[in-house]
Amino acid sequence: MGTEVDAFLGQLARHLRPEVKKLAGLLLQRLNGEFPELWENADIEVLTLEETAQHVTALLDLLEARPRASVPEAPPAALDIARLYARRGIPVSRLLRAYRLGHLSLLEQLQSEAPRLTDDWHMINLATVRLVAIGFDYVDRSSEEVVAAYQEERDRLLQRRLALTDRASKRIGTTLDISRTAEELTEVCTEDFADLVTVDLLDSALDETGTGPPEALTQRRVAQRSVLDDCPESPLRVGGTHTYPDGSEPVRALTTGRSVLHHIAGPEMPPWVAPSESHGRVLRDLGLHSVLLVPLHARGEILGLVQFVRHRTSASFDDDDLLLAQEIVSRAAVSIDNARRYTHERSTALALQRTLLPRNTVRHAAVETAARYLPAGSRAGVGGDWYDVIPLSGARVALVVGDVVGHGLHAAATMGRLRTAVRAFADIDLMPDELLTHLDDVVIRMQREESADEGETSATCLYAVYDPVSRRCSLASAGHVPPTVVTPSKISEALPEVPIGPPLGLGGLPFETAEFELPEDSLLVLHTDGLIAGLTRDVDQGLATLRDVLTSAPDSLEEICDRLLGALLPGRPADDVALLVARTRALDPGHVATMDLPSDPAAVSGARRFASDVLATWGLEDLSFTTELVVSELVTNAIRYGKSPIQLRLILQSTLTCEVSDASSTAPHLRRARIYDEGGRGLLLVAQCAERWGTRHGREGKVIWAEQALPADSASPAEVT
Repeated sequence: MGTEVDAFLGQLARHLRPEVKKLAGLLLQRLNGEFPELWENADIEVLTLEETAQHVTALLDLLEARPRASVPEAPPAALDIARLYARRGIPVSRLLRAYRLGHLSLLEQLQSEAPRLTDDWHMINLATVRLVAIGFDYVDRSSEEVVAAYQEERDRLLQRRLALTDRASKRIGTTLDISRTAEELTEVCTEDFADLVTVDLLDSALDETGTGPPEALTQRRVAQRSVLDDCPESPLRVGGTHTYPDGSEPVRALTTGRSVLHHIAGPEMPPWVAPSESHGRVLRDLGLHSVLLVPLHARGEILGLVQFVRHRTSASFDDDDLLLAQEIVSRAAVSIDNARRYTHERSTALALQRTLLPRNTVRHAAVETAARYLPAGSRAGVGGDWYDVIPLSGARVALVVGDVVGHGLHAAATMGRLRTAVRAFADIDLMPDELLTHLDDVVIRMQREESADEGETSATCLYAVYDPVSRRCSLASAGHVPPTVVTPSKISEALPEVPIGPPLGLGGLPFETAEFELPEDSLLVLHTDGLIAGLTRDVDQGLATLRDVLTSAPDSLEEICDRLLGALLPGRPADDVALLVARTRALDPGHVATMDLPSDPAAVSGARRFASDVLATWGLEDLSFTTELVVSELVTNAIRYGKSPIQLRLILQSTLTCEVSDASSTAPHLRRARIYDEGGRGLLLVAQCAERWGTRHGREGKVIWAEQALPADSASPAEVT
């Protein structure tokens, strides 16, 4: 009887062979309502019809070849459908349910055709039992292969997504530049994830002042990339600004912070996708079908929106793709926010740095100067390098260069405090080693006042004083590289007589002042270590290059600065650089008059006559009265309270300076004289007659000085020097 049943099933298979397409169509009608995903687009529908026909044919082949044939493998189209389900993220349970319903429907069709071949119901019942057994064997075998294909595709997708995530973690955020970070995001995600990626940042997020209204949703396109040339999908170009229509999906994503997966099923494009009809035609021609909208969210703030678009492949974005995009964008958002905060802090620190540095080239009769400041081009940010040129009494000038350890706003603010302290100490005419000692105390006090998380404050500083009268330069260093000196005849070697003291902030260690004479037209080149040290060059190589440049230095100090920077820093510096170049001048001996005085009150009248005669020689008779008064008071004060030797010196530079020196270290001070006091008004008169006055101390006494402005019709400083 079994042979008869097999023969009957073979006859049934041959009878239905011409009706394969019809049977496949009937099966699809049965599945139409329960599995709408099979008809999402024409490609899926065609593949589904082909798969169903192959299943019908395979089952008929099996029936016709019984009992010799084994259960065949699943047809190729079935495996393709399984892979497509995997790519779309459709659960495999949906696929298996479609198999069960499809094969049940096919068995019902075969059973309904059996009575047309025989009226033997016993045969029909036996054939039905055998048909059910054969059919479910085929379903079990096909399901196993389909599930394996589905899982293999899912594993491949998982590996690809893990690889994409790994690439994103390695390639996004390699710099602290906002635009470059956004570009890295678009580059990674257009390799095998999306066909177009755009990155928009809110103007309020880019507003460095922080004054942008938070409700404003104006966005700036900072990056975009397409798999097609010239990015035809986007009417906007990088740098352009735009807003989305109220109530649109992008606006909801920005206001709620929730990502959106949007499928475009029909020919109509939403206005936020295609703002114009012509652009809509472009997108329809490209076949755009799905969009991911993922907000850039970092540290509790919405920074902007990233769009992922697909049109080149038929596979639309699914929920897994949305999760993957969110993970990548969240990492990119942190990097963009870091870059944004770094840019803001760098701009603030740089503005502070430039505000604290001298704004214009300092004009001084003792030296001609030129300077450069270059902020670091690395992630470290703006540092605390500074330079300064400070006029001192007696026609002298102080040249300063320093470097605060660290970078950012803290370093820039510390630099400002130290520069102010140096100017304050210079104003009381401290010697270089004494000035650095007081500056060291300032740094130690700052260390005590600051919190531990700000790091330990430390700095280096070089302080030099040049006197155009004696042409002597005295300097001291607190951990700073000595200057390079260029005389009119040759470049000096490293100055062994310049001892380098400890950096500021250590405390308890002494600083020493070195002195040497400089010919007129000598160059003093002061700089921070960022000029000569680099990642691929040590300090000795940098100093050798610096000396090579100075060997053939031009006359222009500005050109010297440019040549030094060009030779030593061809690219952006890794550390801040401060450079100060000074050319020394010597004061004309005819503009200095000196008189030694005995410690005798009778010498005061001679000092007044001497001053009057000198002013007549210089053509400054208009200053005789006030100058005689100043000289009289200063000389009297030195004779009464000071020690021999006493000397009067007049210096004609951009101002007229009267100096009286003596061997006493006791400093005079201004005090209020009472009605019946016989003294105490001398320095008050000096302060009223002079523009500036003060005291400076030396190794062998002190100097009291007073400066007066020259009459408007007298020689200019340039003519005097």
